[in-house]
Amino acid sequence: MSSQPHTVLPWVVRRTRLPLLSLRCVDCRSESATTGEGRFRVNANGKLLDVWLLVRCVSCDRTSKLTVHERAPVRSFDPAELDGYHANDPELVASRLLDPLLARRNRFALDWKGAWRLDTPSTGLDEAWPVKAEVVFEDPVPVRPERLIAQGLGLSRNEVLRRSKCDIPLRRPTSAGFTFTVLAGD
Repeated sequence: MSSQPHTVLPWVVRRTRLPLLSLRCVDCRSESATTGEGRFRVNANGKLLDVWLLVRCVSCDRTSKLTVHERAPVRSFDPAELDGYHANDPELVASRLLDPLLARRNRFALDWKGAWRLDTPSTGLDEAWPVKAEVVFEDPVPVRPERLIAQGLGLSRNEVLRRSKCDIPLRRPTSAGFTFTVLAGD
């Protein structure tokens, strides 16, 4: 009998809500902001458009603007994208918020704490060792693989480090898919 697992369990990391932003408020100096329902502001100046994503401070409720497009010609916009900005399309809000270029330009980071969940198949793991799983990320949630595996299997992080074989470093955050195998305990 082979000691290698015959099935690969599919694990999926899903976003449950939009992440908070680590962005200093100019009024209260708080470090946390949210997009709330997700609203865009579009301002026309002749044939040029400015588009901002409005964010709100969690502490004092002050609204700030994140620049999405600045002085862009109207003709450079896809009509469906422009309609999405006017309609405050939630998918467009999410895609712009998760864009690393927007984060770099507006100098904020995403705080994913409590904004994601791990979906694992419900299988009895009592006699199914070794466990082999393939982790897929639907959104770029940075998480340490050791913590993810510990949460999914109900093991301690030290036990995961001792018993795991993985194709990436376990202690470095990742948001890309990976495969791992956890061997049976002693």
